[in-house]
Amino acid sequence: MLEKNVRVSVAMVTYNGAAYLRQQMDSILGQLGEQDELVVSDDGSKDHTVSILREYQKKDSRIRLLQGPGRGVKCNISHALQNTRGKYIFLADQDDIWLSGKVEQVLQAFERQKAAVVIHDARVFVGENISDVLMESFFEFRGAKPGVLKNIIKNSYIGCCMAFRRELLEVVLPIPEQIEMHDQWIGILGDYYMGKSCFLPEPLLLYRRHEKNQSAMTHYGFGKMLRNRLVFLGCFSRRILFHHRNRNE
Repeated sequence: MLEKNVRVSVAMVTYNGAAYLRQQMDSILGQLGEQDELVVSDDGSKDHTVSILREYQKKDSRIRLLQGPGRGVKCNISHALQNTRGKYIFLADQDDIWLSGKVEQVLQAFERQKAAVVIHDARVFVGENISDVLMESFFEFRGAKPGVLKNIIKNSYIGCCMAFRRELLEVVLPIPEQIEMHDQWIGILGDYYMGKSCFLPEPLLLYRRHEKNQSAMTHYGFGKMLRNRLVFLGCFSRRILFHHRNRNE
């Protein structure tokens, strides 16, 4: 049985996301308990994103709206995470749809597997029509499984499907601005410091693809892929060294 006082923090970052934001907000808030929170950091949206968020905030005290630092996605994610208070932290994009039971199943996986990070599968669809399915399983597409080396070579972490224990924030933050992907950073540090991540095969999210997505599903050329991995390894090594020194002081 889960503790009744477990607090979930959902960390969402927004930027010009008005088109699909209401669907996502509704799908998240309907799964949160009274003790939970949705922390939204908006990075200077020019559309109606902020007015939609304020509208929801007036009706729901669990929503905390923050002004982002205005320095891009990774800095905005760091900002949202720094302001969470929960024992379990869920990442959320502004344009997906959480499927019923996502929060409950992820929390159960934390307790059952004693994992630092839980990541679940997603069904990928295109645009506004959730029946326009691009792929039934993101896991199958990425060959998803845990492991530091595996996910440095080919990342299978996806932030919108990820949750992790609060203790991991100590090593995750700040997220280096030089790296390509924050989700890879969180997942691999969780694997390295706190044991294997739990990969749930259930698709608990509808992952929306459209022309304004911040992330791409296509592979980079070999040169950029190699550069990204070298940059990641450099940041990863420095973070490990930094925490090793702090523990020994």
